[in-house]
Amino acid sequence: MVFGYMESGVAGEIDRAQVRLAELVAALSLGIDLGFGQPMEHVLRQCLIALRLAEGVGLGEEQRAVVYYSALLINVGCHSDAHEQAKWFGDDIAVKSIKYDHEPRSLRMAATGMRFLGSGHPPLHRFRLGLEFALSGHREVDGMIAHHAAIARTMAEQLALPAEVLDALAAAYERWDGRGWPGELKGPEVPLASRLAHVAEFIEVANRLGGVGAAKQLARERRGGDFDPALADLVEAEGEVILSGLETIGVWDAVIDAEPALARVLAGDSFDAALLAIANFVDLKSPYFLGHGQAVSDLAAEAGARLGLAEADVRLLRRAGLVHGLGRLGVSNAILDKRGPLGAGEWERVRLQPYLTDRMLRQSEALAPVAWIAVQHRERLDGSGYPRGLSGAGISREARILAAADAYQAMREPRPHRRERSAEEAAGELRADVKAGRHDADAVEAVLGAAGHRVSRRRGGPAGLTPREVEVLRLLARGLSNKEIAERLVISRKTVANHAEHIYAKIDASTRAGAGLFAMQHGLLPEEEFSAGVPV
Repeated sequence: MVFGYMESGVAGEIDRAQVRLAELVAALSLGIDLGFGQPMEHVLRQCLIALRLAEGVGLGEEQRAVVYYSALLINVGCHSDAHEQAKWFGDDIAVKSIKYDHEPRSLRMAATGMRFLGSGHPPLHRFRLGLEFALSGHREVDGMIAHHAAIARTMAEQLALPAEVLDALAAAYERWDGRGWPGELKGPEVPLASRLAHVAEFIEVANRLGGVGAAKQLARERRGGDFDPALADLVEAEGEVILSGLETIGVWDAVIDAEPALARVLAGDSFDAALLAIANFVDLKSPYFLGHGQAVSDLAAEAGARLGLAEADVRLLRRAGLVHGLGRLGVSNAILDKRGPLGAGEWERVRLQPYLTDRMLRQSEALAPVAWIAVQHRERLDGSGYPRGLSGAGISREARILAAADAYQAMREPRPHRRERSAEEAAGELRADVKAGRHDADAVEAVLGAAGHRVSRRRGGPAGLTPREVEVLRLLARGLSNKEIAERLVISRKTVANHAEHIYAKIDASTRAGAGLFAMQHGLLPEEEFSAGVPV
């Protein structure tokens, strides 16, 4: 297992930026906090607790490095099926926030969760949803939790973390008593890093809400159930030491400084690859945003090059495009996937997205320049944008380009309340915004030029998919039902079902999130039609 190396990138004169992997993962953890309705730095505190527990059981430096990344990433997959969570429970963030209220698998937890079923919908809809949940939905929801662990493992794999971290994340929701998810391991079979991260996660909440006494009580209650008895005993015996100072120290700096072994530093292409992996995982949250981060990043970078930006600035713009949507983790899918108009309160939540992105990134000195561009991507020249209402020269040139790229790409993608717009419609609306004083004319023309000369995506091929299966895969990844796909492609529902069965077998996936991740990784999203090199 090797953590201590630095990836080489482009020549230093072009790109001197580098970031510790710990900073990147810690920034992502702040978004995980938001997705669980927890205050920012919950995951960072649980990481510190896990490291203190690891020290208490005598783990060495390399073993503690496994605990470190496992604790930071343990819940990273929980947003990947937020679209499906919202289907059953309304507000996916609200329903995940009850995780710490009762013991997992307990009747009290099940009863609390059932109260959210169909939340936000009329009584008749809730009744029908309740019947569907009783018949089949409960199995789907139960399977989601095991799937979260698989997604977290994939994320760690794409960040090139060692096999020990991958194994720990794959067992993230197993329990000491064997009643976890997927329920294949029990007792000492569960990797020690998984057990440490699990105990630390729940102890952090208990301590934050009720102090050391509450944390010790939780350890006693869960001992031998979902908690490793030895770790529960350690919390009870050494709780004051393990939990000391968590509310008064600078948690971000403490976590970054606590990274065991030699720090892994990313630069150049490895920096970009890590950001792309994170962007793709964030885009899994809603089928309407699949591939959005990468598409905006590519458009913005090409537009920046057309406008003569220096190569280092183009690269910075590309990175800002990849991370500009991270704040979406803090917005409920009840809002993101809503088919009707948004209310005033819902719009206020949407308007927080760039601010949340900034909050996630700006604590890292290495990520702050990227955050400075990303936070402005919804600002408009006439001052009508958000989150700060900047106008004119107050908006950087790079942010103007990113704003135009994001707006164009969003129009070319489907949304819950509308189908995707044609290239001509999107271009027309952008140019209308220029005339109205909202978008920068040069930025818009550069983005449209970049879009008009993009190379056509391949129609089929990966995993042996046929051209028709690629079409069906895109729509499955977007969350469309078999009926909706049949109507869109003018084929029978039975044909769609046959295609779906073949697709899932070929790509070794079984969920919408898995299909979406495959489609993004193989360049199948977003898709545009081309004629003579120009979108039609």
